[in-house]
Amino acid sequence: MSVDVETLEESFDLVAPRGDELMKTFYDRLFETAPAVQPLFADVDMERQREALLNMLVVLRESLRDLDDIVPDLQDLGSRHVQYGAQPEHYPVVGEVLIGSMAEIAGDQWKPEYTTAWQEAFVVVQDVMLQGAATGAG
Repeated sequence: MSVDVETLEESFDLVAPRGDELMKTFYDRLFETAPAVQPLFADVDMERQREALLNMLVVLRESLRDLDDIVPDLQDLGSRHVQYGAQPEHYPVVGEVLIGSMAEIAGDQWKPEYTTAWQEAFVVVQDVMLQGAATGAG
């Protein structure tokens, strides 16, 4: 697995201090962009959900230099998402909304190369999670 570590670190460190705002923006945008996923969160404590996603992003950021360490966690997360009702077609939408939310939070400081790096990294994360989803669904 190869990603642009420096660019990902730099861009995440730009938005991390505003993590709570990032998570709120992300879920607001997700439900606006993909209203069909909102029922998946009907019985979810959204404060805990936002915290869990932010924590996972922090772990991912800390694992960028050795992504193999996080693969089992991502596979497990993908497997759990099957139980939550997540579908493979949800992943690209989530990635697009997450990257867009980061760009919105960063404002003028967001660079086009950040978007590119995150798009590439998200495909890696998505593929590993979908492997876990396939295993969990089987």
